[in-house]
Amino acid sequence: MPSSSTESPRPVRADARKNADALLAAARTVFARSGVDAPAREIAAEAGVGVGTLYRRFPTRADLVVGVFTTEIDATAAAAADLLRELPPREALDRWVERFTRFVATKQGLSAALRSGDPAFDALPAYLGDKLGPALGSLLDAAAAAGEIRADVDPLVLLQAMGDLSHRAPSADGSPNPMVRLLLDGLRARPA
Repeated sequence: MPSSSTESPRPVRADARKNADALLAAARTVFARSGVDAPAREIAAEAGVGVGTLYRRFPTRADLVVGVFTTEIDATAAAAADLLRELPPREALDRWVERFTRFVATKQGLSAALRSGDPAFDALPAYLGDKLGPALGSLLDAAAAAGEIRADVDPLVLLQAMGDLSHRAPSADGSPNPMVRLLLDGLRARPA
């Protein structure tokens, strides 16, 4: 094994990346349908790959759960910038919150695994805060600069509050839990 810190890691082959992406998408689907303890063969079949491919890319169940979770966190964080480019600040904030609450509600099947005490999951809360805190912060800053919400909102505190309120699945129309809507309404800018 090379010991030089100047060597870069080998690039991931395109087919290996495609398989990993397919496995993560399949795991999301299977976990939602059958729970996090679903058989590996069910996940591999959903992805259209062999079980050996699954275990080469994700040697343990924890590796797969972490992969699913971090991929979803990354996508949710990236959505903030996209929404700010496309929508007015308050609408971008509302849409991002809808996405975040769906993320929390649909990941409930993973919560037991995440609370299992497995050290593989120890870094996930910090990862979530490090990725989603700045994403939400950018949305809050834009909405505050537009005078649409108050400027004294801590993104990490708001994330925690929304997460605590989002354990119920979104309504049929995809809107967040009504308590999250009430929380967001409390952010409105107050007249001077």
